[in-house]
Amino acid sequence: MNPASLLKKYGIRPRRRLGQNFLVSERALRQIIEAAELTSRDSVLEIGPGLGVLTEELVGLARCIVAVELDEALVRVLRERLGERANLTIHQGDVLELSHVELVRRCCGDAESYKAVANLPYYITSRVLRKLLEEEPRPKLIVVMVQREVAERAVASPPDMSLLAVSVQYYSVPRVVGIVRRGAFVPPPEVDSAILQLRTRAAPPFPDVPTEAYFRVVAAGFGQKRKRLANSLSANLGIEKSVVSSALDRSGINQQARAEQLSLEDWARICRELASG
Repeated sequence: MNPASLLKKYGIRPRRRLGQNFLVSERALRQIIEAAELTSRDSVLEIGPGLGVLTEELVGLARCIVAVELDEALVRVLRERLGERANLTIHQGDVLELSHVELVRRCCGDAESYKAVANLPYYITSRVLRKLLEEEPRPKLIVVMVQREVAERAVASPPDMSLLAVSVQYYSVPRVVGIVRRGAFVPPPEVDSAILQLRTRAAPPFPDVPTEAYFRVVAAGFGQKRKRLANSLSANLGIEKSVVSSALDRSGINQQARAEQLSLEDWARICRELASG
């Protein structure tokens, strides 16, 4: 049964406050499933299952699925439609406030190599991505539906980097699987969407640079968008500009550069030089 029919059957009106837009495109659904590269051995965390259209496909492909839904009305629909599936756990709650790793471990037996699939409300996209990427063990593969602009920013390269791009690419190798037009949803959102695949890294890309130190420097660099890099780093790290300038020179980076022009490796070189004094 398609989402429009399910909404009518259960008398559910999409809640704008929760950013509810239900996917009705069969093509987009297939793209999500293919991007998740599911096998019968996989454990899957699904965030925002909604009416369970994607969930219904997942239970036939993966070993264990944990579906986390905030809306109690949708949880009731999910349990009525799919609650008898032995490999499915439906959990009512806010993924931002619970330990998704512990939930997967408890329901699926372990959380060492799970995957995450999500059709995210746009207003929580950045926070959910950060949570998935920063909490260990992180999923080995993440497939999310996000705003097209967010997906394009996530896969950007210099000179169009952003703090989002650095964060996503530090923890994963991102790929835009496909563009999903706004008409593929009920109700249609105001912007187009994209399916984003994140293949997480098994280890940090720069083992000699502590992650916390790396992102402290990156955040400082992006902290004042209109300032040149040397000024931003000096002001936000509380370091004399002469020290920053010297570190940039040793790193081979123009002091007049802006943060969006730097690659992940550039930031690592800056971190090393600042640490060495």
